[in-house]
Amino acid sequence: MATITRNDLASVLRDKFGLTATDSYKMIDIIFEEIGESLTNGEDVKLSGFGTFKILTKPARIGRNPKTGVPAVISARRVAVFRPSAEFRERIGTK
Repeated sequence: MATITRNDLASVLRDKFGLTATDSYKMIDIIFEEIGESLTNGEDVKLSGFGTFKILTKPARIGRNPKTGVPAVISARRVAVFRPSAEFRERIGTK
């Protein structure tokens, strides 16, 4: 399994668009900052042809400790989720 790092993304920007290393990193930071701000403000982020990021609010619920079986309260929380677009699912071969 390959991990794409910030350095990998910057390298692609430098190679494909001739940007400097500094400009590449600035662009990546700006993109991720905008995505993060939008999600923090409760807005969905849709990247056409790729998918949608959104924040879901999960209510508190009763769960169980898998080792002991003792019931425990799982607190309410907000989680970030990603849903790939139909076009992206088709490209990677899933439905």
